Amino acid sequence: MSSIAGQEWFSKPGLQRILALLNADGGEARIVGGAVRNALMDMPVGDIDIATTLPPQDVVERAKDAGIKAVPTGIEHGTVTLVLDGEGFEVTTLRRDVETDGRHAQVAFGTDWKEDAERRDLTINALYADASGDVIDLIDGLPDIENRIVRFIGDADRRIAEDHLRILRFFRFFAHYGAGRPDADGLRACARAKDKVPTLSAERVWSETRKLLAAEDPSRALLWMRQSGVLAQVLPETEKWGIDAIHGLVAAEKALGWQPDPLLRLASIIPVDVDRVAAMAVRLRLSNAEAKRLKSWASAPAVDASITDAAFDRLLYRQGVEGVAMRARLALASARADVSAGAEAMQKIARLSALLARAEKFARPQFPLSGADVLAAGLPPGPKVGEILAALEEKWVEMNFSLDRAALTARLQSEIKDQA
Repeated sequence: MSSIAGQEWFSKPGLQRILALLNADGGEARIVGGAVRNALMDMPVGDIDIATTLPPQDVVERAKDAGIKAVPTGIEHGTVTLVLDGEGFEVTTLRRDVETDGRHAQVAFGTDWKEDAERRDLTINALYADASGDVIDLIDGLPDIENRIVRFIGDADRRIAEDHLRILRFFRFFAHYGAGRPDADGLRACARAKDKVPTLSAERVWSETRKLLAAEDPSRALLWMRQSGVLAQVLPETEKWGIDAIHGLVAAEKALGWQPDPLLRLASIIPVDVDRVAAMAVRLRLSNAEAKRLKSWASAPAVDASITDAAFDRLLYRQGVEGVAMRARLALASARADVSAGAEAMQKIARLSALLARAEKFARPQFPLSGADVLAAGLPPGPKVGEILAALEEKWVEMNFSLDRAALTARLQSEIKDQA
């Protein structure tokens, strides 16, 4: 029998205390889902979810009697979060679906472990571990763990009909845990149901897409999403643009020690078009920070390896570091992926590497003058103040930020005289 006993996370006193509490007096509790899956696949364990035969109100009462904080995070669906030693554990009562509408389910609480397992999405997500660490497999998920197969439980079409988000979850989990080709039944079911993707909330679509793009290598999942027609539903921007650049980017990340960056990976597979990026950000309801970053990338000019350091600094000042740095990273990844690399290509790679390093170290210089200086020099308030200030700043940038306050003040006086 497979076991997760002995793993450090499993031995935490807080977890063991909660399991003991819920297993007492006729109750039964088991760890379920991602923690068990990742433990068996030798991957880091994050959130620890617990399933129990106890009704949610009993969980709350037992926790309070034991001095453990209970938060009813989803009590209508049987979920209570128990907080102990600063860590939260989601405890959910065993359930069966009464009715589903493609996204939300009406559930009934129960005590049947197999029924609870069969209502879940993927075999690798429906394994349990008891308080001793023994793994309990009710849906033949262990072979899929061993062979890194991402497979729906039972009939794939039925699982997707219950919750259309499972289309995206299939590819997301394949990106993180799958090997070889995706499960054929699951892939066909996702292709048949692809038109249901637009019915999902934008926030959930982007959340799943971002998690997929955060995988160590999302390129295979993206390829099969494209082959099945699902990617065109999620990111129609990629349809005529292509996803080939993702391969070079992932290779550069591994070679250069870059952390996987979902937004940079997204940028690599969509057109550099400010209007389309802005529309995509609205459609997927990206956060303000995410939208701003992508727009800064789309509005930045391509980074030419022949640019001088001074001109590059001017570009960084005018455009902002973030968008230019993204452009430089993608240009460097593309250059590294060029299979025909010769001496000239190697020089280009070296130069782009230097420019990227320069961008990452760039400290934006502070323009020495302000509107108050223009007013103090005698110009009355009005549009001319901003115009003169902008012209002086542009001259300062063109002079590679070399003009000091005194030199700029002298130019200011001259500009005002010319206005008189």
